[in-house]
Amino acid sequence: MIFGSISYLNLLPFHIFLKRYIQHSATKMAFNYKSGVPSKINSALKKRHIHAGFISSIESPHYRCSNLGIIANRAVHSVFVIEGENKKDKESATSNRLASVLGLKGEVIIGDKALIYYLNGGEGVDLATEWYKKNSLPFVFGLLCYTCYGEEIKKISKKFTKAPVKIPQYILKREAKLRGITPKQLLWYLKFIKYEMDYKSRKSLKRFLREAK
Repeated sequence: MIFGSISYLNLLPFHIFLKRYIQHSATKMAFNYKSGVPSKINSALKKRHIHAGFISSIESPHYRCSNLGIIANRAVHSVFVIEGENKKDKESATSNRLASVLGLKGEVIIGDKALIYYLNGGEGVDLATEWYKKNSLPFVFGLLCYTCYGEEIKKISKKFTKAPVKIPQYILKREAKLRGITPKQLLWYLKFIKYEMDYKSRKSLKRFLREAK
């Protein structure tokens, strides 16, 4: 299986889990892993360069998907529209469309660069917050979808949601240093991210996909 995953901090717990899962799984020798920004993972799944991966939720209707998502309730702190000319983020698909659905003008920025912008005092409109104000629902930015190996993906999803992943100190320090933030800020940010799709998440996703048409 070739698995693709978005390379942002919001999936760090899943990356740690997946590495452990591969190491202790019978599928170890048959499992390859690729990471990239959302737009790249979307393209890779469409071209069948990967078999499964976290992709932008706007693309999810084209595939079978698991019960795992990248979900933010009220605020996400890594997806903003900031002042300036109307400009899409080339790394994004869902967030660009969400800004349009919400009628927001300005530059869309997403991912780790947006988080760092915020932590350094930058101001902007948090798109998850705006969606919640309008709908009283969390927002689903991405979903774990697949074209094959469905049973294995379901098994991975189930195991990941059963127990929280503890981030080892050496990984926490390394990832924080790479991005120019503190370990405390990294852990603070992850508190806003949920992964298991529930009733409200599914309702929210359906609403967004309908409004985004």
